[in-house]
Amino acid sequence: MSETGTGGAVDSRMDIHEILNYLPHRYPFLLVDRVLNVVPGERISALKNVSMNEPFFPGHYPHHPVMPGVLVIEAMAQTAAILSFKTMGNRPDDKSVYYFVGIDNARFKKPVGPGDQLVIDVTLAANKRGIWKFSGVAKVDGQVAAEADLICAVRPTP
Repeated sequence: MSETGTGGAVDSRMDIHEILNYLPHRYPFLLVDRVLNVVPGERISALKNVSMNEPFFPGHYPHHPVMPGVLVIEAMAQTAAILSFKTMGNRPDDKSVYYFVGIDNARFKKPVGPGDQLVIDVTLAANKRGIWKFSGVAKVDGQVAAEADLICAVRPTP
């Protein structure tokens, strides 16, 4: 992130190179391509560009490719992880692990397929003793594809 010239405002966009500093995931499991906006301690908006080249499409389903709903939720969790690290003011390291520990109220409203751009909005609901709670919504063309409440935890590595 780079500061602008006056007033201490911060450019909150992140490209893939910066995202790689905030998530331990790598291909084929990295599901966030760009961060559009992040307000530490509040909210984040990110993108996942869904390509026909995704490794899950040949098996889900060959005759009608659909992004698995669990991966849409995982994209929300990865987006939430970036918000958590930005809020804590640090990055992942080998001393701790950021676990996805719960999903509540998950609903799938619209299939996501090749060529879609998934816009993921996550809002921080609570953070207490290393337990993070979020509300997430994933949209395609402004229509809700999926929504869920997520619970994540930061724990020391075993």
